[in-house]
Amino acid sequence: MNSEKIGFIGLGNMGHPMAKNLEKAGFSISVYNRTVEKANDFKEKSKVSKSVKELVQDSDVIFTMLSHDDALRAVYEEVLKINISGKLFIDMSTVSPEVSNEIGNALKIKESSFIDAPVAGSTKPADEGTLIIMVGGEEKDLERATPYLEKLGKKIKHLGKNGKGLAAKLSVNYFISALYQGLAETILFSDKLGIKRKDMLEIINESASGSGATKVKTPLLVEDDYKPAFSLDLMLKDILLAKNAGADFPLAQTLIETYQSAQNEGFGKDDVIGIINYLKKEK
Repeated sequence: MNSEKIGFIGLGNMGHPMAKNLEKAGFSISVYNRTVEKANDFKEKSKVSKSVKELVQDSDVIFTMLSHDDALRAVYEEVLKINISGKLFIDMSTVSPEVSNEIGNALKIKESSFIDAPVAGSTKPADEGTLIIMVGGEEKDLERATPYLEKLGKKIKHLGKNGKGLAAKLSVNYFISALYQGLAETILFSDKLGIKRKDMLEIINESASGSGATKVKTPLLVEDDYKPAFSLDLMLKDILLAKNAGADFPLAQTLIETYQSAQNEGFGKDDVIGIINYLKKEK
């Protein structure tokens, strides 16, 4: 077993099961979350740190899984105040490439290492350890990170220098946002034509139009229950990041208008496929 000490910052819908998989694998792990209660079930086997500073000082390899640029900046502002020489930081958040590169460069000045390693997959793959991990950074840093990443995902794809992991993630989520709006519109159309959702989704999932993405949202659409695995708010954030990174295509504006309007109408906390309720309301 690797003797490095692991730290994990951010125990949200994705971070919590990911940190749990590292704990289950037997690594020495410390966790930190701003909302302390989310760390309660780590107390038995792992250390719950009281601050970012405490966690970083106790760890050799530090994971961060945070929801947006501002949250990530706030954490790394604390990190950069202390001695971090020789430590490896693995950021698995979906944030802007500019902020990620800014943080990576600041860490390197302080003689530590950094890779961006966002993931494809939602809460179920996070729980099962079957995420797709897209990595930007130096080969030697990825080699150091691999024993830990292997407990989180089924595939680790090195895409080049810092920022390339995020570039791939924004591209994936751009596609997924279009797919989910298309799926929602298709289900509303088949509803209008009198086709039961269960039947329509079975046809979609068993045909060439089906995918892991359509299958994972099938129960939500059939049950008409949109408890968030990945919220509409987060998808809108990622579409806007993609637009800012250069996704200036005709479909981008349509997606932004739809998801932004859905958020404005109060659907942001629902699962992303809850976009169907906004679309239904508008028609």
